Amino acid sequence: MSSFENKKALVLGGSRGIGAAIVERLSRDGAETTFTYAGSAEAAAALAEKTGATAIQSDSADRGAVTKTVADQGPLDILVVNAGVLVMGDPLESDPDAVDHMIDINVRSPYHAAVEAARKMNEGGRIVILGSVNGDRVPFPGGAAYSLTKSAMQGLVRGLARDFGERSITVNAVQPGPVDTDMNPADGPMKDAMHSFMAIKRHARPSEIAGMVAYLVGPEAGIVTGALHTIDGGFGA
Repeated sequence: MSSFENKKALVLGGSRGIGAAIVERLSRDGAETTFTYAGSAEAAAALAEKTGATAIQSDSADRGAVTKTVADQGPLDILVVNAGVLVMGDPLESDPDAVDHMIDINVRSPYHAAVEAARKMNEGGRIVILGSVNGDRVPFPGGAAYSLTKSAMQGLVRGLARDFGERSITVNAVQPGPVDTDMNPADGPMKDAMHSFMAIKRHARPSEIAGMVAYLVGPEAGIVTGALHTIDGGFGA
């Protein structure tokens, strides 16, 4: 029997990159998996066909859409919040609306999604929120607003782990460093600068991040909660 046989999972932000790798891993290991996407309809359709997962269009910047999507799933065993955006640049010149939009997706959405899921979540459920090593370290100028959102995830998972612990629901953050995705390709212009901080000088593969998520939502991690799990090749060491 696979690790996630008879488990019901929802991945918010699952059509591309790390999210797609998580959907593939959970589906392959037996979970009944649903994932959301915002604008990548073709990628979502292809992933759904490949994995047998169900794709739902939902805007993670819209609190009502997020809570409805989660509530409509009924009792979940696994919630993974991967949806996120990146706004970098001089804070004196950054578009305030773009920063607020990022806060909506990176901070408000994970909070409301986790709370809504916990209303009906099965005993021993699992909640994982994708953060970033930039919650711990800001090595370049221009990352203040993005790092703010990822530091917020740290307090969120610690607090919700306390709130949901009596039902054995675990809440954890996964904090990747550079990962080879459309947002941060391994051959991108910043690769040499990023690798200079790293002990293992390469981008992670999305499947490696999915592997850590799979452990945290699996049967062996029932006592792991309120923790930050960094997977960054030593970027923040």
